[in-house]
Amino acid sequence: MSKSLPYSMKDVHYDNAKFRQRSLVKVITQSLLTSNAKHNCISCSTGKFLALLMIFGLACLMFTHKSTPHSVSQGQAEGIKGNKEVKGISDSGGRFQRFWRKPPRLPPQLPPDEKGSIGNLPYEPQKLNTGSKLVDRQQRVQKAFIHAWSGYKMYAMGYDELMPLSQRGVDGLGGLGATVVDALDTALIMGADEVVSEAGLWIETHLSDRISNKGQVNLFETTIRVLGGLLSAYHLSGGEQGTNLTHKGPKPTVYLETARNLADRLLLAFTSSPTSIPFSDVVLHDPSAHRAPDGLSSTAEVSTVQLEFNYLSTVSGDPRYSIEAMKVLEHIKDLPKVEGLVPIYISPDSGEFSGENIRLGSRGDSYYEYLIKVWLQQGRNQDSNFTYLYDMYEEAVKGVRHLLVQKSIPNGLVFVGELPYGPKGSFSPKMDHLVCFLPGTLALGATKGLTKEKAMKENLLKFEDLENLKLAEDLAKTCFEMYSVTSTGLAPEIAYFHTEEYSEHGLDGGNKNSKFINDIIIKHADRHNLLRPETVESLFILYRITEDPKYQEWGWQIFEAFEKYTKVDSGGYSSLEDVTVLPPHRRDKMETFFLGETLKYFYLLFGDRSVIPLDKYVFNTEAHPLPIKGS
Repeated sequence: MSKSLPYSMKDVHYDNAKFRQRSLVKVITQSLLTSNAKHNCISCSTGKFLALLMIFGLACLMFTHKSTPHSVSQGQAEGIKGNKEVKGISDSGGRFQRFWRKPPRLPPQLPPDEKGSIGNLPYEPQKLNTGSKLVDRQQRVQKAFIHAWSGYKMYAMGYDELMPLSQRGVDGLGGLGATVVDALDTALIMGADEVVSEAGLWIETHLSDRISNKGQVNLFETTIRVLGGLLSAYHLSGGEQGTNLTHKGPKPTVYLETARNLADRLLLAFTSSPTSIPFSDVVLHDPSAHRAPDGLSSTAEVSTVQLEFNYLSTVSGDPRYSIEAMKVLEHIKDLPKVEGLVPIYISPDSGEFSGENIRLGSRGDSYYEYLIKVWLQQGRNQDSNFTYLYDMYEEAVKGVRHLLVQKSIPNGLVFVGELPYGPKGSFSPKMDHLVCFLPGTLALGATKGLTKEKAMKENLLKFEDLENLKLAEDLAKTCFEMYSVTSTGLAPEIAYFHTEEYSEHGLDGGNKNSKFINDIIIKHADRHNLLRPETVESLFILYRITEDPKYQEWGWQIFEAFEKYTKVDSGGYSSLEDVTVLPPHRRDKMETFFLGETLKYFYLLFGDRSVIPLDKYVFNTEAHPLPIKGS
């Protein structure tokens, strides 16, 4: 469909006319008519006669030496023979022919909608087979998901996690079958009906009993994985007239009722605390809530349950869940901060931050993520009750840029470091892989889930948004290089960066072909890989927002490395001990988030942008999509 042009068709015709052939008669006539002597020449009969004679003679000359038309396509067809014929024509014309040779005609300028098109079909160079390639990649990811699930089903069904090498299950998250619930909405999105049926049946048959009888669980981990997974499955299976991606599995109300059963017990972490800051753990069968052994809660953990509890209030009609969870952010709003940045520990007894350690890695990361995501969850037309979240987010991002962002040497990778002793202490060039959530979060904060193109057309991007989007792309590049710098092509859990103040030798990633081999330092204790999703998450979000296919290519390189080095033939995938050596030694663990997050983001990265669009859904920190209000 033709769009309005930034210029008129008159301008297009004018530009084309600059190179349009004009006859020699017109050239001479125009020159005569526009010269200063034209009046004197044509005012006398002699002048008129001489002018007509000159025009007649030149016209005869042109007629005598005029070449036959020779099109580009004819020349291509005739090859060398055609070239000889052209040369002969030129020689026969002599100097006059060369003098009157036509200037090359440039192609016409097309309106923007016609550029790069054949007929009415869009044409993009080197992308003619993109569709089939991406379909194949999605199928490969789905096949990997089925392989991971089959190993879990065979050896660990009902346990929290699979140990793929020893072929058994282990309960490390409270015994609620975390892998089952974490994987369910991934199966729904992929259309893996058999997995949906198996996981749904297990939840319907066993999970409520587990919730009633199991012991101690962590508030944060249980909320993001189990509660978030149940709520996402409720929506995607058709609850509240949701997406209804499949008819397999139990009725959506099964997921909602189970979620409420769990949330009612988790609420005790909030209501048992003397402040608005919840305790870290809940005993399910009592039920009761308890402090962590050191009495402190993680800042990220207490501030990363709001998406789930808000949505549960929306679909259940019970406001208690949202009220208790939002008290946390309302309380933190009034606490002192360092340019919007916060320490990683907070006391449920005093309600105050504890210590000065500031970082965007473990125990700090998702605090910043949920500031923008909880704000986005309320929808564009939200009331002013939630604008403080966006204000806190903007202040925090400015603090990150000012206090935590630096560049490595010698090649200038942009990274986010830490302040382990607060703003007055020394800067540490340490960056957890967990920090690779940040590029995606910055991109979401900049465009609010819209594509960059659409956001710019609607004049929604401020200068700061464009700066943050640039930072997002720079950090995504760094996160990708943390993979490509190693021998396996997989990232370590933690990396350090070479700066003017910090350097260590003999601790590179092992890939001597990497340009950044001297920028990234990987200590021996940090060389493991846990199948983490953060980089793939950011690549997915940045691809959706920028529409730059390089993020798909980076993601595919990472996926192939997972396939090559972590796949276990008997079923499942395994974490690695050291990504810098070949062959890598494997750890006997498949984290639940590999099915719940990593493979889901891979699948969506290569898929249609209409599936779980970012302006209609917000992903919780465990990659469970929840609908935005009013979307």
